[in-house]
Amino acid sequence: MHGTRPALRLFVLHHAGGSHLLYRHWPAGLPDIWDVRLLDAPGHGLFLDQPQIADAGALADHLLRVIDPEPGGSPYALFGHSMGGLLAYEITRRAAGRGLPLPVWIGVSARTAPQLAGLGNRYHQLSEAELRTRLKQLGGTPDAVLDEPDLWALFEPVIRADLRLVETWRPAPGTPALPVALSAYAGREDHAASPARMAGWEEHSEHFLGLHAFDGGHFYFQDDPGPLLRQIERDATTALAAAGAVRSS
Repeated sequence: MHGTRPALRLFVLHHAGGSHLLYRHWPAGLPDIWDVRLLDAPGHGLFLDQPQIADAGALADHLLRVIDPEPGGSPYALFGHSMGGLLAYEITRRAAGRGLPLPVWIGVSARTAPQLAGLGNRYHQLSEAELRTRLKQLGGTPDAVLDEPDLWALFEPVIRADLRLVETWRPAPGTPALPVALSAYAGREDHAASPARMAGWEEHSEHFLGLHAFDGGHFYFQDDPGPLLRQIERDATTALAAAGAVRSS
């Protein structure tokens, strides 16, 4: 960015039990005029030594303070995968309710639409062996964490608490559609958050930019994030241009 103000600040929000590490190569695959920031929730990644926040609303409040949107500042956007998608929605809902600057765009990946909350699986209640098997099937968790007893003992409570946060979350009743551009992304073979289970996101944005399906499962971008990153760039650029046109009109 060469010391100039970024065209966009993009905050990337990680999945349950995860951290910024899965997304560490993303900044290099996105425009260099963007400031791409990979956030870690407390108790994860760079903040592993901090107390975990086990409530979605409290975690969204914390991350909104980290993002710190300021009037007149650089435009910002949010992308969240799985748990991160839920948090992107909650952060935006809170910013709207408090009259704070809104993101110009949010991207929600592998997270079922809010109206389906409570209808999914209860992975946080599985036995240790069942949970490990399910995480292997989903992908996204390093084999070392699942196979080495000491690492599993460290990360299992973190993973389970995140899953409980996601699986017990319910949308606030009467929440209007967000006045923000929103894109949804799904893996065609993702049984937890299939394209059909994500289509309802259209109801939660006044400027829905579509549902984009990719080959693969829950972590459809893990082996090759390129197709997703190109779509993120297209969608966020479209939303940024529209927001600029509104400001200048």
